[in-house]
Amino acid sequence: MAEIESVDQNQKNDKDEDVLKFMDSINSYILLLDSLSSTLRQGWFDFSSARYSMGTSRVNSVLLDLKEHSAATHLEVAKGDEPHFTLCKWVSDDATDPKKMKDTSQSTVEEDSSPSGSLISVDNQVRKERSKSLAVFGAFVSPKLGAAQLSFETALEKLVEIANVRASMLHAFEQVQEHIDGVED
Repeated sequence: MAEIESVDQNQKNDKDEDVLKFMDSINSYILLLDSLSSTLRQGWFDFSSARYSMGTSRVNSVLLDLKEHSAATHLEVAKGDEPHFTLCKWVSDDATDPKKMKDTSQSTVEEDSSPSGSLISVDNQVRKERSKSLAVFGAFVSPKLGAAQLSFETALEKLVEIANVRASMLHAFEQVQEHIDGVED
């Protein structure tokens, strides 16, 4: 009799844990959406400030060629129990080791384990790629344009975080749904 009560208690704890995971992931998802909205708002504000300070003749669609360019940022998807999205930023065609430029939500772990010399070279490479993308607007670029670029880069990182949180939220929902279906049977 005690074993049955123990099993029932363990199942109840598992159900409660799955519901808490689901609620936590919903909370994280909502907070990230709010943060994304703020980041995009700041990016557009910086971009409009740069356009105002540099003049409309220097920041307009005529400067942007419509030729196809290779993307400097890629998204990798690792499938498992739940998909995991990884952002690879500022990978250029002439980069020697594109794996160095990977950026994930756990980037601090990667930075701590790598030697400081390689971090400096990665920073230099990222800085070079950023300035190359802004060179379209001339030699003297408003700092606001660089700030807008960073804001939109941050927004892209937040989108990847949102995708990861959404995947975990859906996984947690499936677990809760399995518990509900188990009760109905």
